Amino acid sequence: MSEISHSECIPVVDLKDLDGPNRTTIVGEIRRACEEDGFFQIVNHGVPENVMKSMMGIAKEFYEMPVEDRACFYSEDIKKPVRLSTSFNIGIDKVLNWVDYLTQTCHPLEEVIGTWPEKPAAYRDVAGKYAGEMRALILRLLAAISEALGLDSDYLNKILGKHSQVMNINYYPSCPNPDLTLGAANHSDASAITVLMQSDVSGLQVFKNGKWIAVEPIANALVVNLGDQLQVVSNGRFRSVEHRAVTNIYTARISIPTFYLPGDDAFIAPASSMVDEQQPALYRGYKFEEFLGAFWRQGLKGKSVLDRFMIE
Repeated sequence: MSEISHSECIPVVDLKDLDGPNRTTIVGEIRRACEEDGFFQIVNHGVPENVMKSMMGIAKEFYEMPVEDRACFYSEDIKKPVRLSTSFNIGIDKVLNWVDYLTQTCHPLEEVIGTWPEKPAAYRDVAGKYAGEMRALILRLLAAISEALGLDSDYLNKILGKHSQVMNINYYPSCPNPDLTLGAANHSDASAITVLMQSDVSGLQVFKNGKWIAVEPIANALVVNLGDQLQVVSNGRFRSVEHRAVTNIYTARISIPTFYLPGDDAFIAPASSMVDEQQPALYRGYKFEEFLGAFWRQGLKGKSVLDRFMIE
C-alpha cells in the first residue's frame, strides 16, 4: 500500500456544454480519456446534487438497519434480479472480498421497482429517481463515446440490444487487517460502461502506467469507466482498465456503481469501421450472455475473461 500513487490522477471532464456549441471539444476530451486512461471523472453531468446525496444517504440507512431487515434479500443465486450477497461470487471465490453488496436490476424501472427493498421506507422512491437519472446520463455518454469513435451517435445504443442496467450498493466495513484482503480484487468490468458514485472515503484504485493510482473522491463528481464490451466494439482503440477497491482500519465506505450492459442476445463484435488491413479484428463476435457467463464463472481476475475472446 505504501507504493500507491496519490499524486497522479485520472482525467476530469466537464460536461457542462456537452449538449451545446462546445460538444466537439468535450467529445475530444472524452476520446482522449477513453484512449489513454479508460477511466475519468465527470462534473456538471446533470444529475442533481440532492438526488445523489439522497441516494448515498438511503444506502447508508439500508446497511444500518437490523440484520433481519436485510437478510431476506440474501442469496447466492447470481441470476436473481435483486439480492444481497458478499464477496463477488461466494460459491467460487477462494479468497473472499471484504464487501457486502445489494444488487438490483433497474430497467425497465416500472417493471422491476416493485421487487426492490421496502425498507428504509423511502428506498424505492429515492433509488428509483437515482436510477432514472443514471439511465439518462449513460445514454448521453454512449452517444458522445460513439461520436468519439467516429460512429453515428446512436451506434452503441443500438448494438446493446435490450439494454440491461444494474445498480450495486457496495458496503466495505472497516477492516482490522486491510493488508490481508481487498474490498474488490483487481478486475475490469464486463459492462459496456460503468458510472460510479463514491462516498467521501477513498478506496478506489486504477492500474495506470504499471502502478496503482488512487482515485480520490471529488465532491458531486461521478467516476466513469469503460467496460470490456467497449474495448471489443472499438477493436482495442478504447480500453477497459483494471481497478480494485481497498479497505481501511478506521471507517466504512460505500460506493454505488451502475453497470450498463448489453442484452443477453446482443451480438458484440468490433465495429466494421474499426477494422481494416492495417488493423484486423482483435476479437471474435459473440452473444453477450456467453461473455457474462464466463465472467461470473471465473471471478475477479484481471482482464483474463476478455483474453478468451481474442483472435489468435
